[in-house]
Amino acid sequence: MRNTARLLIACPDQRGIVAAVAGFVAEHGGNLLDADQHTDKEHGEFFMRAAIEREGFGLDRNTFAAAWEPMARRFHMQWSIFWGQPLKRMAVLVSRQSHCLIDLLWRWKSNELDVELPLILGNHPDCADVARDARVPFEYCPVRPGDKARQEQQVLGLLADAKADFLVLARYMQILTPDFVRTMPNRIINIHHSFLPAFAGGSPYKAAYERGVKMIGATSHYVTDDLDAGPIIAQDTVPTSHRDTIDDMVRKGRDLERLVLARAVHLHVADKILVSNNKTVVFD
Repeated sequence: MRNTARLLIACPDQRGIVAAVAGFVAEHGGNLLDADQHTDKEHGEFFMRAAIEREGFGLDRNTFAAAWEPMARRFHMQWSIFWGQPLKRMAVLVSRQSHCLIDLLWRWKSNELDVELPLILGNHPDCADVARDARVPFEYCPVRPGDKARQEQQVLGLLADAKADFLVLARYMQILTPDFVRTMPNRIINIHHSFLPAFAGGSPYKAAYERGVKMIGATSHYVTDDLDAGPIIAQDTVPTSHRDTIDDMVRKGRDLERLVLARAVHLHVADKILVSNNKTVVFD
């Protein structure tokens, strides 16, 4: 991904967009390594992701916008382009549970996640040792009664100092305020079990066990003002049976949470997600 430019486009659907984009890339000496598109017939919207080989391409981050602007105006495009380098900077927010954090750290250490990881923050100190073992700075930001606004300002200040591009909630058990969410639109990724809202509360696996569910799942989504109702990035499920205990369900659920969150983060880092009407178009 470091050697490609990823162009994301959203615009009203009409004929000729794909040909025009391909022609523009060729005109400037570029090579299209990958191109994918989707048309939302209900809303009349067109979405496209184009991966362009940077070597030999006659445009760069300083010259692309001016050259592209006539095309954007012609098709009324909303667009963005990512140049592969510098790498995106990912920060992580955690509480007490460490399974998602440990998985992300392993994938980062093994170069599965091509990001910089400048900072881990926790509203409890439980994951400090995990961060230290990975040699990533950890900041303890407790939430005290009546002091949530101050804590969020502290977190935002640390994120700004770390130059974080996006934020991952790795089982962070606090609700972010609208003021916080507005600072990073479509750049905060959350993970939760898919029992919500049927099995909300502090013991969802116990409630699911007592209900005798035959399937459990996990959902990763962008955070919005609506609790756990942001645009969904990735989901998965696993079957359960009457033989599963509550501990079995917790284990299966945590496995899914790790996998689904990692999948969502990878898609975000690879610039494969477009958001429209509180839904995502995911070019996976």
